[in-house]
Amino acid sequence: MIYSKLPKTGNSIFTVMTKLALENNAINLSQGFPDFNPPAELIELVKEYIVRGFNQYAPMPGIPKLREKISEKIEKLYRKKYNPEIEITITAGATEAVYTAITAIVNNGDEVILFEPAYDSYAPTVEVNGGISVFVPLRQNDFSLDHEKIKNAITPKTKAIILNSPHNPTGSVINHADIKFFEEITRNSEIIIISDEVYEHIVFNGKKHISISESEELSGRSFVISSFGKTYHSTGWKLGYCAGPEKLMSEFRKIHQFIVFSTNTPVQYAYADFMENENHYLSLGKFYQQKRDLFLNHLSSSAFKFIPADGTYFQLFDYSEISNLTDKEFASYLTQKYKVATIPLSPFYSGNYNGRVIRICFAKNDEVLIEAANRLNNIPRKKV
Repeated sequence: MIYSKLPKTGNSIFTVMTKLALENNAINLSQGFPDFNPPAELIELVKEYIVRGFNQYAPMPGIPKLREKISEKIEKLYRKKYNPEIEITITAGATEAVYTAITAIVNNGDEVILFEPAYDSYAPTVEVNGGISVFVPLRQNDFSLDHEKIKNAITPKTKAIILNSPHNPTGSVINHADIKFFEEITRNSEIIIISDEVYEHIVFNGKKHISISESEELSGRSFVISSFGKTYHSTGWKLGYCAGPEKLMSEFRKIHQFIVFSTNTPVQYAYADFMENENHYLSLGKFYQQKRDLFLNHLSSSAFKFIPADGTYFQLFDYSEISNLTDKEFASYLTQKYKVATIPLSPFYSGNYNGRVIRICFAKNDEVLIEAANRLNNIPRKKV
């Protein structure tokens, strides 16, 4: 007899909607990946390292040069120096980094605070490790952090807080007041922050990403996680990283070595070289804001309601003036009738969610975004 560790968990909504998109030959704006290639120079670098024979196991923490480049970038952008030898680890994507961080610190009965809507891998990972997820809703008007509710959620059993900014699925970003708040509520405690910052370079309207690593106080008790896939349009290469103080990273590596041991060797070398091109990640916000604005402008006369996202390559749409269908029903309806696949918001909540909101990914070629917008504009202004 097998007793499931995740008895309430089935296929993720991303798997479900991508399958539905393929079955209906729909434009897939559901799962979060670009439909364009990584930079040509980066692809050539991967080929070069494969041909040169860099095809065997990398060191368990990642190749030294890549860790050094990450350390230099973090110090330049966020004024925090991580020792690349003992405080940075290369992972098999950010999801593995999140899983490893949670597994390293969470024991039976430990409470972990999550903010809803929450990315769907957080709670199952807490559960697998015997922890208890404590869900705190974001404010509904702008999906910002509700400091009072967070403070009330903290108990003597609170082991960690998982923070995600820029936030998937809402596109909201934290501010300096949030950083000060987390400093205050974790001071003189054993609470650890797991900060998922995979969209760190995708922030709009002249705003600057605020990293937990910028806080001297918080960085000493935090895992900071990011993703090469999001930054370099290469999600299928599955490479990310985690930075943290030695006392946390030593525990992180104990777990990491038995999950994957090491990650893709030629891709690591290629990223290390390509990181010399700072312009790519420094201009990423402008690149994606153009796509966000293009898509929203083409939907400006539609019945969808929206507030432009502040970050990520996701945008939420309120369809309450179009349909009374649940968000899952409406997402299926759009895929089958209008051939545009989206993601309902309810799977990002632990309990019942009755909102009429869907999420789209605008990391697509411009012509795809325009065609998708044209199809959505054909939806009649009457409720279905």
